[in-house]
Amino acid sequence: MLILPAIDLRGGRVVRLLHGRFDAETHYGDDPVAQAQAFVASGAQWIHAVDLDGAKDGAVRQTATLKGLAGVANVQAGGGVRTRADVDALLDAGVARVVIGSVSVSDPARVRDWAADLGADRLTIALDVTCAGTDPMVLTRGWQEGSGVTLWEALGSLGEAAKNLLVTDVARDGAMAGPNVGLMAGIARRWPGVALQASGGVATLDDLRALREAGAAAAIVGRALYEGAFTLEEALAC
Repeated sequence: MLILPAIDLRGGRVVRLLHGRFDAETHYGDDPVAQAQAFVASGAQWIHAVDLDGAKDGAVRQTATLKGLAGVANVQAGGGVRTRADVDALLDAGVARVVIGSVSVSDPARVRDWAADLGADRLTIALDVTCAGTDPMVLTRGWQEGSGVTLWEALGSLGEAAKNLLVTDVARDGAMAGPNVGLMAGIARRWPGVALQASGGVATLDDLRALREAGAAAAIVGRALYEGAFTLEEALAC
């Protein structure tokens, strides 16, 4: 299972949010490129980067910083990607895979067209869900709005464009309360053809082992690394 250290960007700084709340931010540094270099030195093959300003405002804001990250690591990055011009700007900046969030739900046909033109390997479909009801429901626009669309409906609409799929249980994100292993296992069982990236709640090495057993191809790890719950070397070793 691939481990992707997370670098969330707000105002050019490295931060983490609790449950996606912009008023619950923890600051972890002022040099994202140096943080990426440290992760690569510890063995990271990929970095997961999120432009939180873009995600909130609906427009890519920190392309220059993302370009800097792409200069030292393989980066998948998103936040505020709404148009093909946004996708192209990130690819031109050196981002290896562009993370597509809200528009995957609001206009899946457009995303299918992007995947057909660019190749599904250049995209990562990111679906952020709340699991309060019977079915996981997708949230959009930086988790600020409900879509009225279930995770299963969204995946059905995206088809092969969702070759690389990142799913976050927003109730677990940034809380270090353990991942939603049952959700990830259900996705892996119902959509075995996708490369599933699990996000939200990782706090221990046992959490990573559980996600691997659930069928996740990768795990996004953020606060647990920044808070020293374990090292990246330990995560890769397990």
